[in-house]
Amino acid sequence: MALQILVVDDSALARKVLTKSLPDDWDVEISYASNGREALAQYRAGKASVMFLDLTMPDMNGYEVLEALKREELNTFVIVVSADVQLEAQERVKAAGAMAFIQKPVTSEKLLPILKEYGIYA
Repeated sequence: MALQILVVDDSALARKVLTKSLPDDWDVEISYASNGREALAQYRAGKASVMFLDLTMPDMNGYEVLEALKREELNTFVIVVSADVQLEAQERVKAAGAMAFIQKPVTSEKLLPILKEYGIYA
């Protein structure tokens, strides 16, 4: 059965770049959201076993999504993907429940070791 992947970013280009960075042979079904509210709706629809989450978005940002997931005890594997590389941002998202942090632009070289480390991709 395909793993449900949700790519959350307000930039269509960033969503495309991230999607192209995923392993070609990975059995996944990919869904997309352009803001945090859409992301939570997709999660509730069963579309987010793994969520790639941008931090800076309109309507509901990535920090607010992480807070909502934690508050509602929703269980998904979150990898934050952001251009904000400040140590404070990385610590904040991990404290909020994100498993990993990847700096934009995403590449398969950055992504693959994280997927393997957490056993999401063999």
